[in-house]
Amino acid sequence: GWLPRWSPGRPTRVNRRPRAHAGTPRTRRTSRDATTASRNAHSPHHYCWYQRLHRSFRGRYGGSALKVTCLQENLARGLQIAGRAVSTRGSLPILGNVLLRTESGRLKLTATNLEVGINCWVPAKVDDEGAITVPAKLFTDFVNSLPAGPTELSLNVRTKTVHLKRDPYEANFKGMDAEEFPIIPVAPDKPTTRVSKSILRRMIGEVAFVATTDDSRPVLTGVLTTLESDKITMAAADPYRLSVRNAKLMDRVEGKLEVIIPARSLQEVQRVLDDSEDPVDIFVTPNGSQVIFHTPEVDLVSRVIEGQFPNYRQVIPQGKPATRLVAQREELLQATRLASLFARDSANMLRFQVNPADHPPLVISANAAEVGDQTAKVEATVEGQNTTIAFNSRFIYDALGSLTASEVALELGGPLAPGVIKIVGDPDYLHVVMPLRIPA
Repeated sequence: GWLPRWSPGRPTRVNRRPRAHAGTPRTRRTSRDATTASRNAHSPHHYCWYQRLHRSFRGRYGGSALKVTCLQENLARGLQIAGRAVSTRGSLPILGNVLLRTESGRLKLTATNLEVGINCWVPAKVDDEGAITVPAKLFTDFVNSLPAGPTELSLNVRTKTVHLKRDPYEANFKGMDAEEFPIIPVAPDKPTTRVSKSILRRMIGEVAFVATTDDSRPVLTGVLTTLESDKITMAAADPYRLSVRNAKLMDRVEGKLEVIIPARSLQEVQRVLDDSEDPVDIFVTPNGSQVIFHTPEVDLVSRVIEGQFPNYRQVIPQGKPATRLVAQREELLQATRLASLFARDSANMLRFQVNPADHPPLVISANAAEVGDQTAKVEATVEGQNTTIAFNSRFIYDALGSLTASEVALELGGPLAPGVIKIVGDPDYLHVVMPLRIPA
């Protein structure tokens, strides 16, 4: 497009007055006539595009404030969504602001922390087009405290102020020039592919939590997202666990695309989605540096992590497991939750003792020498041999808590082999967790 593209990580672009072109005679502005003659001496192409746009913009909106009317509840929700991307670091003050822009009869709210950018559209009645930025926290806190109902905004571009009125309350907010705000791309008309909101929301919830928060290995802070044919695959891993989920796309993809999307970005996507079957447009930029998730109300733009994601398939156990048990997920989750209270004082170690001859065949226990111990017996269907294995209680609890299925299977290969959690009747999901060594 004709606007410079936003690139996360770059310094904020600030428009400055263009320098005089080489060979252009300098005219001393001693009078109005001399100034006019100097301007006429320049042909139109001597002025760069943003200078002409700036003059047109100031001439159109600088004289009076433009009016916007919307419902307080819609504005508050829009600020809540866009506010997730507001920067909490003080490196660039403009990133602590939210951009208010009127376009196409709607109010667009934009925020970014240079890793994630969010555009959120709010239904509104507008009388003209313009833009200004205001402090995000103050503006959001004030709007959230107002009663529901029609709210009037007056944006004055010249004075960089916003006047907000919701009877009987009024406030003035000092803002900053919209031209200083980073440009967040908008999703194009033709997406790379589409997936239903409910499927994408579920995938993110089952996978993204596994990604590490340790920035020493950047690729593991992201989710490997693969688009191929009519299938989308998300995989996330840390040194101790792996989660993989496959799902069906609404539109086929030509070839194969792989991008590593920051887990934090995907979790923001999850927050704005509902469980409907409406589509989410996914767009991967041609150079693979950004990915955009688009709905009619929200665009979320994320950078893509550069690097090579580990070959996670090699850590997935192959062949028939030595022991396989099937249990109700809620019962297993409750037993894990209770045992984890004691496991906190014993390196978070949970013991799983499986004996097909016993009833119930699964015993989950935790023992802390200075606190006490706890045991839970869980009904399960077991195939295979006896075994005892230990896992980190948090890893098991997180995996079971991310699911909604009624029945899960736990496949074990021995005391030191990785355990695999699967959903009964659903071959498109698996979770691998490394065991803990049981002290002698």
